[in-house]
Amino acid sequence: MKVRNSLKSLRGRHRDNKIVRRKGRVYVINKTHPRFKARQG
Repeated sequence: MKVRNSLKSLRGRHRDNKIVRRKGRVYVINKTHPRFKARQG
C-alpha cells in the first residue's frame, strides 16, 4: 500500500479504483487489482 499526499491522481490509474473514507483516513481501494491500494492521512 502506498501512502500519498494526493489520491486523485492514483484514482484515475484504473477504472475500478474507488475512494473510501474510513476512520478519518482516505483510501483508494481496488478489488480486482490490489496493487492500486493507497492511503492518505
